[in-house]
Amino acid sequence: MPSLWSQDIYVKAFRFAEEAHLGQEFRGTKLPYTFHVTLVCMETIAALAHESERNGDLAIQCALLHDVIEDTPIGYASIQAEFGTTVADGVLALTKNETLPKTQQMPDSLARILKEPREVAMVKLADRITNLMPPPHDWHPEAIKTYHAEALRIHAMLGSASNHLAERLLMKADQYQRYF
Repeated sequence: MPSLWSQDIYVKAFRFAEEAHLGQEFRGTKLPYTFHVTLVCMETIAALAHESERNGDLAIQCALLHDVIEDTPIGYASIQAEFGTTVADGVLALTKNETLPKTQQMPDSLARILKEPREVAMVKLADRITNLMPPPHDWHPEAIKTYHAEALRIHAMLGSASNHLAERLLMKADQYQRYF
């Protein structure tokens, strides 16, 4: 049986994300930043159609809110108050700890994601899938290769959370190689 999720919960989380990211633009475009979070949510919803016994509401809320703590002034407490501890913990796990050296931020986040419900890992897979589009023009080949290697690391560590997203991530990572 496919995972069920609530449109009302989607709308509540999307509105919160829209207000949190108001004025931010998606990299390299004039599109609102929520273009990115809706793409992540779309990938997540597509996976939920293939993954039985998943908490669709948790996955969708984390997908729509995944960058709020990292990219806006809104913190954990606000998300917890509005959406509960499980969602806030998921969003926090998806947030890079910028007090760590850059080389430790991804391993730290992946380790924290592994301690959360599988739906949080699904969001990380979906996030990287949507980010494997043409890289910014100012990225050097080494940065592009590093980003690709991170995608493979995400797949290796989190791929068991969703066969559908794991396959999509490998396909996107393979296509991304054309940029180096």
